Amino acid sequence: MSSLAQQPEHSPEPAFPIPAGVFAETVTKVTHYTDSLFAFRITRPQSFRFRSGEFVMIGLPNAAKPVYRAYSIASPAWDEELEFFSIKVANGPLTEHLQKIQVGDTVLMRKKPTGTLVHDALKPGKRLFLFSTGTGIAPFASVIRDPETYEKFDQVILTQTCRGNAELAYGRELVETSKADELMSEFIGDKLIFHASATRDGETRGHRITTLIENGKLFEDLAIAPLNPETDRAMICGSMAMLKDTEALLEARGFEEGANNKPGTFVVERAFVD
Repeated sequence: MSSLAQQPEHSPEPAFPIPAGVFAETVTKVTHYTDSLFAFRITRPQSFRFRSGEFVMIGLPNAAKPVYRAYSIASPAWDEELEFFSIKVANGPLTEHLQKIQVGDTVLMRKKPTGTLVHDALKPGKRLFLFSTGTGIAPFASVIRDPETYEKFDQVILTQTCRGNAELAYGRELVETSKADELMSEFIGDKLIFHASATRDGETRGHRITTLIENGKLFEDLAIAPLNPETDRAMICGSMAMLKDTEALLEARGFEEGANNKPGTFVVERAFVD
């Protein structure tokens, strides 16, 4: 499997020296989805290894002491490049500048990936629920393109909730291209299910993902059984409020939080960009 993004002819010299323990990589593609969301791809260091669902610290060579923020790696572990999905924050210490990057620019990346949204932190199960809001879908973009996901689970349910339908474009594109991928389609088959909802548009207006779980609409829409801690596993990534509410909802149903050193029936990612 290989990336289709074109490599830039050259990368300009950074304005400041590259700190020790940091990779300096070149932007190969930038896609702006809305005025608040964009994705970008960078070259991948040959020595860089990570588990699908992990995040790294990203920065820019625009200061003597660069600002770094946690970004989930959206590309799968087999990809030749690294992909990230980001919000745009007008006065964000990093995103104010990151949203303006172009092909050929340099992005800094610390060398150690980490995170809890990995298979190792979950006990074996039959169904995997991936609950996300906004750019919280980024780590799941990696997870659903990992063959191991479909070797471990019979069904994978990815949900994304945003304010408006336009913000769901990345997720819809992700699922379509994953299912159409020549090699991944063999693993995915009919196992991957996607549920997109917008709190300010359409039938799900005013309904957060927790509401859709509690009133049963999520399971009704997908024609699947409700959550069951005996067979189901879950990963959660999104806004702080969403994390707290979804976590409480799962625990009330008998789910237990897991970690790399103690697998459980659900995991939460608590690292965020600005």
